Amino acid sequence: MDTQAFTNQVVLITGAGGALGAAIGRRFAAGGATVALVGRSADSLDRAAATLPGDAKHQVFTGDVTDAQSIGSTVDDVASTLGRLDVLVNGAGRVVQGTIEQIDLDSYREMMATHVDGTIYTSRAALEHLRAHRGCIINIGSVSGLNGDWGQAAYNAAEGAITTLTRGMALDHGHEVRVNSVHPGAIITDAMTEQAFADGSPIAAAWNARIPMGRVAQPEDVVGVVAFLASAEARYVNGACIPVDGGLTASNGQPSLPAILGDIVLK
Repeated sequence: MDTQAFTNQVVLITGAGGALGAAIGRRFAAGGATVALVGRSADSLDRAAATLPGDAKHQVFTGDVTDAQSIGSTVDDVASTLGRLDVLVNGAGRVVQGTIEQIDLDSYREMMATHVDGTIYTSRAALEHLRAHRGCIINIGSVSGLNGDWGQAAYNAAEGAITTLTRGMALDHGHEVRVNSVHPGAIITDAMTEQAFADGSPIAAAWNARIPMGRVAQPEDVVGVVAFLASAEARYVNGACIPVDGGLTASNGQPSLPAILGDIVLK
């Protein structure tokens, strides 16, 4: 891919104050884009903006994706202030663990509002601006939206909605605005997940045994796929939901017999 593939383009990223959102911002900034970092916390957005190359041209915009009026005003402000909008990355999200019996219902509603309402509200507001430049939308989902997880049915519902929403939007808008999604697996995004996945921890051992590449992801493992989908090289890619999970979802769920029985299964 051209190292300056996004020169003169404006990229809006929601959830940009988090580790993955900030890493996505750095990738687009390195490609020449002007990045609009959007989220609810100005402090976290400012910290993310400080890590972007060429930070003088990048800007922070506060807005709440769960509020249609708030995020609509924010998207319009980005397009007006920066002159255009070429790429929308819907990256805002919230993980709440628990079965449907266990999960706190207020937390469940907030999770659904962030993932589903937020993606719809932000995309709805951005479409007019994206059409003007035949732009694109990339939704950040999860492998939890492609298959089920133990003890995370509500989160599966939120992420599964992103998968099918991406496909429906691609049908409706692909003639003008391409729509695709990226689905990371286990990923280190903060101090808590870094500690959980530290070498030697039981959580890391369990994940590493399931992931063919033998490790969980860093944000930098995901950003190249996002950039590709936004680039001219992906100009005929529309409605794709791409797992970026080290091969985790390549499995049909059966245990590894060679790992359990050794060479005996090969004889």
